[in-house]
Amino acid sequence: MQALSQPQAERAFQVEIGAEAEGQRIDNFLMTRLKGVPKGHVYRILRTGQVRVNRGRIRQDYRLRQGDVVRIPPLRLPAAEAAKSPPVRAVEHLGQRVLYEDRSLLVLDKPSGMAVHGGSGLSYGVIEALRALRPEAPFLELVHRLDRETSGCLLVAKRRPALRALHDQLREAGMEKIYLALVGGDWPRATEVRAPLHKNVLQSGERVVRPGVEGKPAQTLFEPLCRSALATLVRASPLTGRTHQIRVHAAHAHHPVAGDARYGDVELNRSLRAHGLRRLFLHAWSLRCRHPDTGGELSVTAPLPEDLRAVLESLGLAGW
Repeated sequence: MQALSQPQAERAFQVEIGAEAEGQRIDNFLMTRLKGVPKGHVYRILRTGQVRVNRGRIRQDYRLRQGDVVRIPPLRLPAAEAAKSPPVRAVEHLGQRVLYEDRSLLVLDKPSGMAVHGGSGLSYGVIEALRALRPEAPFLELVHRLDRETSGCLLVAKRRPALRALHDQLREAGMEKIYLALVGGDWPRATEVRAPLHKNVLQSGERVVRPGVEGKPAQTLFEPLCRSALATLVRASPLTGRTHQIRVHAAHAHHPVAGDARYGDVELNRSLRAHGLRRLFLHAWSLRCRHPDTGGELSVTAPLPEDLRAVLESLGLAGW
């Protein structure tokens, strides 16, 4: 299978799915092969039925099977939408943040402020910068996602079988992810928050997640580590993998994550600015999974960034 060399194609073409792509979602398949095409455009051609599998319409979460024939429509995008190469500085910076790597996967310490992929007005993200850093790599795909302002452990697969095995672990709750979060108020004891989460899209296009009975089941374990008069440092373990889960569950428990402009508390955020907090205090601290090749345990930790450490020191919580 060949990726398009340009984000423009004059006529529709067909791709037959081989063993390497079996089990991959159609949206991820298209974004991998239509490099330079904005994410929003990929979902648009899926939603409007322009992409066909075996001559039939499919949903964006359809999983490909070996032998499927995918029809990809003509793509004529404005020049302004053409792919932009990630800045050299961003690529080099990412190259210095590899925490672990072998033939099948790598773990990055994602910086806060960098999206995991381009789209929605962003010309590039972590995965585009990583592909620019490793142009010889035949396969690089995100195993999971982190919010743009969240820092820490991000897992990337370097081989299709590894991606499938790691996705299986995510579905079966076989991967442990632990975050450090500073939340408002005094969180007195370990608490498991269970609240279904439902995604909404506002008229502005902004995606917002709310608790609600119509949502998907979601569970997060919060464990307090230390506290000040203003806030509590907690260890947050998502037992499910919903969008914005930790942030929404913390706010639902009346302890919003510090620095959260979407679900947080304005007064808390204003107070913590005096202690140097300039962004969301949420860090993907550690990740543990079974290695897809050996079956042995893989455990990786991303140190708390200096800016967040400085906030804790200012609050008198440096000894956590």
